[in-house]
Amino acid sequence: MSATPSFPALLQRFFTDRLMQQRRASPHTIGSYRDTFRLLLRFAQMRLGRQPSQLAFEQIDAPLIAAFLDELQDKRGITARSRNLRLTAIRSFFRYAAFEAPTHAEQIQRVLAIPSQRFTRTQVGFLTRPEVDALLAAPDRQTWSGRRDHALLLLAVQAGLRLSELTAMRRDTVILGSGAHVLVMGKGRKERATPLTRQTAAVLKAWLKEIPANPDATIFPSARGTRLSADGVQYLLAKHVAVAARSCPSLAHKRVTPHVLRHTTAMELLQAGVDRAVIALWLGHESVETTQIYLDANLAIKEQALARTAPPDATPGRFRPDDQLLAFLTEL
Repeated sequence: MSATPSFPALLQRFFTDRLMQQRRASPHTIGSYRDTFRLLLRFAQMRLGRQPSQLAFEQIDAPLIAAFLDELQDKRGITARSRNLRLTAIRSFFRYAAFEAPTHAEQIQRVLAIPSQRFTRTQVGFLTRPEVDALLAAPDRQTWSGRRDHALLLLAVQAGLRLSELTAMRRDTVILGSGAHVLVMGKGRKERATPLTRQTAAVLKAWLKEIPANPDATIFPSARGTRLSADGVQYLLAKHVAVAARSCPSLAHKRVTPHVLRHTTAMELLQAGVDRAVIALWLGHESVETTQIYLDANLAIKEQALARTAPPDATPGRFRPDDQLLAFLTEL
């Protein structure tokens, strides 16, 4: 029977063997897990007075991890959602350890039993069609960067891509002609094909003539020819939202991020009557349940359901209390 590996060796193998080779985790996942364990090891070093490379597996127990998570919330002010993400990374390692270090089974079970924190899920933000139209009209298409930004925003809204998927798009992932679509490498390195409308395909076809012809060229380059960064996309989006808000004032009161554009895609598909399972495939969701958040947030669909249950002689629509009732509720 082979000896139980040390904690440092086991942690290294978790990253190199489990995450990188077996699961082929995305760079984003690996980076998130890495940051979690950096924080945990520094905390353990301060709490136990030992260098991370000298820590024993038995020392990384449930009380230490619970104290670590509490400190993140109390001193760093992280949210319950962020706390749960850190705990997810730790749980993943300990599930791996359950097979590699079975002699620590009792300790591992205690760690895996640490509960996630419940939190209030906020409704997803999305743009209305007039807001989308104003945003797409904002870039100055007389300039190279304006044409790039218009193509990027149009693809983001129509295809519902994640920010990382958008910036990773290459010339050879855009398939034009009959059945135009883009090939997207999503979470967990899962590839999907997302169809393009005629308008989006035409805009991308024109834009591709302005960038290098090599197949692996990024389709949304910076002025220096390099791939746009996440911060760069957020900057150009904020700039165009500010311009669009002049003609569509409601945008001035919304926090518009690349993910809000993705939410907008889901909402438009939902309002068009597209089935949740199809939307999940479109967005690259691993589970249909993930798509439920858009249904929960869509007031228009709920009002349609309410109208179907209204008496025949009733006027369908949103309930609007009178002034006396509002005053009564205000005084409660």
